[in-house]
Amino acid sequence: MTYAAFQFEIARINDVLSTVNLLSWDARTVMPHGGVETRGQQIATLTSLARDMATGDTLRRALEGAKNELAGAGADDIRLRALSQAEGEIDILSRIPAQIIAELAALKNSAHAAWVDARAANDFAGYAPLLSRMIAIQREIGAAIGGNPYDALIGCYEPGMTMSKLHAIYGELKLALVPLIERATSAKQPRTDFLQRSYPVDGQKTFGLQVATKMGYDLNRGRLDDTIHPFEISFTRNDVRITSRFRENWLPGGMFALWHEAGHGIYEQSIDPAFTRSIFATDLINLYAVGGASFGMHESQSRLWENRVGRSERFWQLHFPALQAQFPDQLFDVTAREFWLSVNQVRPDFIRVEADELTYDLHIILRSEIEAGLMAGDLQVADLPGVWAEKMKTYLGRDVPNYTVGVLQDVHWSQGYIGSFPTYTLGNIMASQIFHKATAEHAVAEGLQNGDYLPLRSWLTDAVYAHGRASSPAETLMRVVGSPLDTAPYIADLTAKVAALLT
Repeated sequence: MTYAAFQFEIARINDVLSTVNLLSWDARTVMPHGGVETRGQQIATLTSLARDMATGDTLRRALEGAKNELAGAGADDIRLRALSQAEGEIDILSRIPAQIIAELAALKNSAHAAWVDARAANDFAGYAPLLSRMIAIQREIGAAIGGNPYDALIGCYEPGMTMSKLHAIYGELKLALVPLIERATSAKQPRTDFLQRSYPVDGQKTFGLQVATKMGYDLNRGRLDDTIHPFEISFTRNDVRITSRFRENWLPGGMFALWHEAGHGIYEQSIDPAFTRSIFATDLINLYAVGGASFGMHESQSRLWENRVGRSERFWQLHFPALQAQFPDQLFDVTAREFWLSVNQVRPDFIRVEADELTYDLHIILRSEIEAGLMAGDLQVADLPGVWAEKMKTYLGRDVPNYTVGVLQDVHWSQGYIGSFPTYTLGNIMASQIFHKATAEHAVAEGLQNGDYLPLRSWLTDAVYAHGRASSPAETLMRVVGSPLDTAPYIADLTAKVAALLT
C-alpha cells in the first residue's frame, strides 16, 4: 500500500459522493414528485456505500501504507496533511452508527419533499412528524460524536466553533447592530415602489448571469436552474451548479440570490485542479463532495460577492445602465443612486434570504438559539412556531403572519443541517476581513472602481479558493489577513454603509 493507493480510495469515495450530489441536485430541481421515495433509497444506498468505504479496512490499510511510505517526508509535505486530515475525519465519522447515516440520507430526501409541500400549503402540522424524526437523529449524531451535542454539530460545519464562542460573537454584533438598525430605520426611507413592478423572469436571469459571469462564474462548467430555496452544489470543480428563486414582482430577490450562489460556485470552480477527487475536495464527516474549507469560509465568499461587491454604490453606478436597458419600461424613472438606496434599505422583515445586511445576522442568531434549545431538549418541534414568532417579535419587531414566512421558510432543517446556520454570520465576518485585505491591493481596488473583477477573483483564488480543504478557516485567516476571526472589520463595513445610506 502506498500514498497512490490512499489517493485512489479517496477518489472513489469522492466519485460516489459527487453522484449523491447529482441525485440531490436533480431531486431539488427537476425530479418528478413521484420519484421521492425511490430517490431517497438511492441516495441512502450510495451514502452508506461511501461511509463503508471511508471507515473500511481497505482505506485503513492504504492510510497505514502511505504513512510508512512517507515516514521520512518533511513536516510541510502536503501529503502528510492529507493523511492527517483523512484520519481525523474518519475518526469522527466512525463514531456515528451506520444505520443512523443510512436513515438520515433517506430522510433528507423525503423531508425535503414534505417541506416543499408544507411550505406551499402553510401546513406545519403535516410536516412536524418528519421534522421531529430529523431532530431526534441530529441529537443522536451529536451525542455519538461526543461532548455538547450542539457544539458537536456546529463543529461538523465549522471546525473549532462552539455555542459559547458564538454567544460572545453574537453579543458583539448585537451591541453594534441594534443602534445601527434604529438609526437607519428612523431616517427618511428611500423609494422602493419600482422594485415591485413587473420584471419578466427571463430578463432577470439574463442580467443576473451577465453579472455573475463578469464576477467569474464559468457557465462552461456550470448552469443556473430554478428552485424553491437557492443553493449551489458541485460534482468536482468541472461541474458546479447554482440555483435561484425568482419572482416577477420582486426584482432583488432572485438577482442577489443568484450572485450569492455564484460566489459559492466561483469558489468551487477555482479549487486547485490537483485537488480534484482528493481529500482536499472531500468532506468525510458530512459525507459531502465539496472543496471549500468550511461552511463558514464558503459563506464568506458568497456574502463577499453578494454584499461587499454587489450591494456597493460603485457597483450600481457601473451596472445600473445595463439593468435599465434590460428593463427600460420598469426603470425609466429611476436613477442609479435611487436603485442602490432601494436594494440597501434597512427593513426588518420575515425572510432571511432577502434580508438586508444589518438585519440578516439577527435572523441567524434567532435560528442558532432555537437549534441550541432543540439539541439540549429544552425545545420540542411542537414548540417551534410559537418560539419562532416570539423571537421574531423580539429581534425584528415583526408579527409572523403564517408558517410559510416563519418557521417553514428555510430548507436547512429538512436537510439535517442543524448547526450550519451560525456559519452565515461567521461568513459575514470573514468576508469583511478578507475583503479589507484584498482591497488594500491597488489592482483589486482599481478593478472594483472600473468594473473589472478579474483582479479580485485572482487574488481570492490565490489566497483562498485554490487551497480547497487543505487550509482550515483559522489557518486561512491567519495566512491571508494575519489575525483570527474578528468582528471589527464587519462592524466597520456596516457602520460605513449606514452613513453612506443616510448621506
